[in-house]
Amino acid sequence: MKKKEVLVVGGGTGNHTTLTGLRNEDCNLSAVVAMTDSGGSSGRLREEMGHLPPGDIRRCLMALAAETPQGNLMRRLFDYRFNSGNGLSGHNFGNLLLTVLTEITGNTISAIEEASQLLGIRGRVLPVTLTHSTLVARLENGEELSGESAIDLRRHDLDVGIDYIRLDPKAYVYPPVLDAIERADAIILGPGDIYTSVLPNLLVEDVAQAINDSRALKIHICNLMTKPGESDGFKASSFVKLLMDYLGTGIPLDYLVFNDSPLPPRLLARYAADRQFPVELDREECGPVVKEVVNGPLLASGVYLRHDPAALARTIMEIVNRPVPVS
Repeated sequence: MKKKEVLVVGGGTGNHTTLTGLRNEDCNLSAVVAMTDSGGSSGRLREEMGHLPPGDIRRCLMALAAETPQGNLMRRLFDYRFNSGNGLSGHNFGNLLLTVLTEITGNTISAIEEASQLLGIRGRVLPVTLTHSTLVARLENGEELSGESAIDLRRHDLDVGIDYIRLDPKAYVYPPVLDAIERADAIILGPGDIYTSVLPNLLVEDVAQAINDSRALKIHICNLMTKPGESDGFKASSFVKLLMDYLGTGIPLDYLVFNDSPLPPRLLARYAADRQFPVELDREECGPVVKEVVNGPLLASGVYLRHDPAALARTIMEIVNRPVPVS
């Protein structure tokens, strides 16, 4: 049987979770990565070196690294963050290496290819665009926030929602992304911060239309928690409706994947102190926007509320490998 082509679309942390699990599944795996990161080490390198931000690419490469002694060592190196050193403090080794590779090879794509070889990755990592573009959010009060980090780390007027986001200037798709979308048997959207990790991919010219035109299954992995200033009060259907808006389609998504493991009260209390609350599954509202809801115990153990990569990957592959109904 031909391996299924699975395409994961999002940002660094969300993509990392999904790819970490899918790396061990029997599929041909590709990741499309948003290129609007402007904070932390990536933001500093973007501003100082004039390159595209490497952080989200780095996380995806780490997730796909080979399970070998060399691959595991390289994964640790790519994740290493300097805690001291003039100019080094706060930087990830992987971000610096990708920057150096870009300087040596002359372009971002060659740098990703070389890093992929070093890590022995299983799959492909594709930047959604090579355009240097800034994510801009217009709030419901008319204020505009410029830069992914300004949106992601907003600390004021958190009760004011986001009206819409855009890219400035317009971003053009990296052509292999369209090829990957066309070949895909399944397109995974999320999890991740909806406005700063997932939707920016759909703002790049031709990406949304290509996804709409694709015969692939469209699967949304619903976030576990809301985020202040970004998804306050969101329920499961809210995320799907937003995806449909930015895809520019009225056609429901094929699947919504939702965790049904109970969330530990002690962790919920800690998250609530930061105005983060569990996303509720509103099945009735999901009806018009998604064809099927798939529940499962998808929660990872630990001190943070995260999806379990292996459980999430198994759920995705169960969906992907379902027999196609005979019409």
